[in-house]
Amino acid sequence: MRIAAAAYPLSFLRDWDAYAAKVTEWVDAAVGQGAELLVFPEYGRMELATLDGAEAAADLEASLHAAARWTAEADALTERLARARGVHILAPSGPVFDAAFGARPVNRAAFFGPEGPHGHQDKQVMTRFERERWDVVPGGPLRVFDTALGRVGVLICYDAEFPLLGRALVEAGAEILLVPSCTDAVSGYWRVRVGAMARALEGQCVVVHAPTVGDAAWSPAVDENAGAAAVYGPPDLGFPATGVLAERALNDPGWAVAEIDPGAVARVRRTGAVFNHAHWPESAARATLSGAKADLP
Repeated sequence: MRIAAAAYPLSFLRDWDAYAAKVTEWVDAAVGQGAELLVFPEYGRMELATLDGAEAAADLEASLHAAARWTAEADALTERLARARGVHILAPSGPVFDAAFGARPVNRAAFFGPEGPHGHQDKQVMTRFERERWDVVPGGPLRVFDTALGRVGVLICYDAEFPLLGRALVEAGAEILLVPSCTDAVSGYWRVRVGAMARALEGQCVVVHAPTVGDAAWSPAVDENAGAAAVYGPPDLGFPATGVLAERALNDPGWAVAEIDPGAVARVRRTGAVFNHAHWPESAARATLSGAKADLP
């Protein structure tokens, strides 16, 4: 199978048709390369805030509401494309005001397949910016999606930096982890990248990293974006020695497309040089310290 990770630049849109044309063009470009699973980035839907004009897009609170208002239309567009092209698409995440989580928005990514919606995944752990300035809150729990391509889990950006979240998905059967991200600095991108590669190593699974890239000066929230789209695996049997299956250059817009043997994850877990996946419980059981705590100065 072929998996595509987007390095996606945000646009100031003149109208809804411009957004629809842009997303359709991106999907068709990936499908043209044979991709069956397409992953868009975190907060990719913040560009929809520009449909309310420059003033709304430039305001932290107004931009959340402006982008969220287009959720139903954007989901319907992605669903139509997934059905028509016969592919699986993790849509760009964006703010959603869901009464189940109070008055503040969650950061939600919807997942679609050739036969319709699989569901959605909400971000679990908020960054300092989301907590302290934007007031975006955690949403629903982690989920694993059963697809024709395998069992898929989603770790939105910062979530990929926490091993217990990735492990929970792997223990629930996930073979592919999708990591949409939005980071304003190269250091932030590398934090997510290191987390994504670590999740691939310890879970002996495929991890797909799709970032936003480039400048969006019209927004105080997503004004600067740094990243490189990539697909990772464990550096072991059936995977590259570097663990990098496909990668674009830093801040290079476009798709990183990797071809993966559908049986590669099961095989490396069963006969790899190491058994990180199987030995996790052993490591957890031994993660204790003996003796008294050292006296601190």
